[in-house]
Amino acid sequence: MTRVRMDLFVSLDGLTPANPTEKDPMGDGWGRLTAAYTATRTFHERVFGDTSGTGTTGVDDRYAAAFFEGVGAEIMGASMFGLHTFPDDPDWKGWWGDRPPFGTPVYVLTHTAPRAPIPMEGGTTFHFRSGAIDDVLAEATAAAAGRDVRVGGGGRTARAFLRAGLVDELHLLVAPVVLGSGDPLWDDVRGLLTSHTVTTEVAESGVTHVVIARPDASS
Repeated sequence: MTRVRMDLFVSLDGLTPANPTEKDPMGDGWGRLTAAYTATRTFHERVFGDTSGTGTTGVDDRYAAAFFEGVGAEIMGASMFGLHTFPDDPDWKGWWGDRPPFGTPVYVLTHTAPRAPIPMEGGTTFHFRSGAIDDVLAEATAAAAGRDVRVGGGGRTARAFLRAGLVDELHLLVAPVVLGSGDPLWDDVRGLLTSHTVTTEVAESGVTHVVIARPDASS
């Protein structure tokens, strides 16, 4: 059974980073929110290609490992790809490097004219779509071939899928920091807890892992 999954980093004041720039492509405060995740052994192995065994283990690493399991397609907003960083450069391939950590088809939501697909090393191919999110999700679900579809950020993309009731499992990594400014995650998102259940677990790092899942969504 294909599930729609989402993993988001959020602050104690319910914010996700905003104002992406070339220097901070994921927005202000991204490093503070993700410090515990990027310190894990799984992140070092899957993103840096470091097989020396460095990185933290424990609760954060267990969730980091789950992040990569069972995903057959990815959907993300234009800001997460970095589409607006060099908007006039047709050769810009995003800020994920030559070998992005996805290894699946990735559907980038954009309001501009769609670009040709960009195949990358490691099995990732970026596809650009300007249609309704339901249509993009249907295409991603078909491409996932029975595995899960993960929806990434930014905040506006996440809220669009949450408002539409399309997310089966939302994993929040609540970092013990206050951003003070950014994208409010819960703006116009209502009724989620009437259809989903909540479990929480606090990691050694102080990060709280909150899983909000539809009860009938099989793992």
